[in-house]
Amino acid sequence: MFARLVCLFGLILLVWSVVPRSSEGAGRARSHVVRPGDTLWSIAAARYPGDPRDGIWRIERTNDLAGAAISPGETLVLPP
Repeated sequence: MFARLVCLFGLILLVWSVVPRSSEGAGRARSHVVRPGDTLWSIAAARYPGDPRDGIWRIERTNDLAGAAISPGETLVLPP
């Protein structure tokens, strides 16, 4: 009886490990429309925990920005 339970548990574990599941760890990318007075620093500080410089780097890389110049009305993609 015990051996059957162990085999059944092992089979369930094997099936669970190979069934595809969605990855929600990173979350979805969001967008942000730049308002007057916004800076990359203020956007990153509001959206990402910790040091805003990491958030600025991620925003610049995702949006192919050459520098920190952004304009009101511009739509930025904010990576997760």
